[in-house]
Amino acid sequence: MLFVRPGRLADLDALEHMARTAQPVLHSLPHDRRALEARVALSEDSFRADVDFPGEEFYLFVLEDAESGKLMGTASIVAAAGYSDPFYAFRNDALIHASRELHVNRKIHALTMSHELTGKSRLAGYYIDPSLRGDAAAHLMSRARMMYIAANRKRFTSEVFSLLLGVTDDAGVSPFWEAVGRKFFGRNFADIEIESGGRSRTFIAEVMPTYPVYVPLLPEAAQRVLGEPDSKALLAYEIHLEEGFETDRYVDIFDAGPVLTAQVDRSACVTRNETRAVHEAGAAADGSTYLIAHNAAGGEFRCVLGELAAGKEAGAPLPHAARAALGVQEGDAVRCVPLHQPYQEESSGDAQ
Repeated sequence: MLFVRPGRLADLDALEHMARTAQPVLHSLPHDRRALEARVALSEDSFRADVDFPGEEFYLFVLEDAESGKLMGTASIVAAAGYSDPFYAFRNDALIHASRELHVNRKIHALTMSHELTGKSRLAGYYIDPSLRGDAAAHLMSRARMMYIAANRKRFTSEVFSLLLGVTDDAGVSPFWEAVGRKFFGRNFADIEIESGGRSRTFIAEVMPTYPVYVPLLPEAAQRVLGEPDSKALLAYEIHLEEGFETDRYVDIFDAGPVLTAQVDRSACVTRNETRAVHEAGAAADGSTYLIAHNAAGGEFRCVLGELAAGKEAGAPLPHAARAALGVQEGDAVRCVPLHQPYQEESSGDAQ
């Protein structure tokens, strides 16, 4: 059984391997072991801390195979993006160029450097082992973060965002980076991805253009990929949409990938939440797949996938493996959210 839990220092070797081999680059996980160890230690402190409002906290989650103990993925939450340095993105703007004498009035698409996302909570660092088959593990790894946010509202902002990989070719070359970023940095896309530290480094403002970038002046290849997710990010894109994320007016400053935002109060993990009581599983019954999470004292958090019957009065009949992974006993309360129920705006369940 696969389950999600907080990362810990004992996972350092596995996390270092993922940081060095993951494609695309996990810029939220440093390649340097000492820096990575500091990041994991910060995560451990963040989970244990008594937090009243979001600050410099960083929450690292891992996906573990309960049978083998092997780590199969990782993902993270940054409580306040750009806490130390502004978080940079390009904002899609429409600039008006007009001349009364020439009877010209044109609206021109431009990209303007912005740090308006600074301070908002961010989903980051998503990675799944390529050996995993099917979409279930990807849903679990990605959406477990929103299950944690929904159960710990004070730790995060009311709006969260996620930056997805933009279009690159088979060699990892980004047409947008080649048209814009390389002109200013003179270096490869992957190198700057690692150095950028999640789009919150001072050198970004020092080197990237401070004036608007006029989109019609860019090569067609760069214009076509604006706000488009890479083929490797399409599943992640669909998972975000199912959770309630929407495309916003921002794109990534390096590869022009989409920036998705969501109001936590309107996310599926809040509006579709049902608090159910755990009991021992009996005979198998027809049901649907649910995200099932347990948020315990001391920063402990677990999330699994399980089959549950509709209606919270049915409770949460869980087999031994699921109860062990969650660290729960009969009668404990767990947060349950349907995995594939279409997102709707109106609230149901007993959201917290």
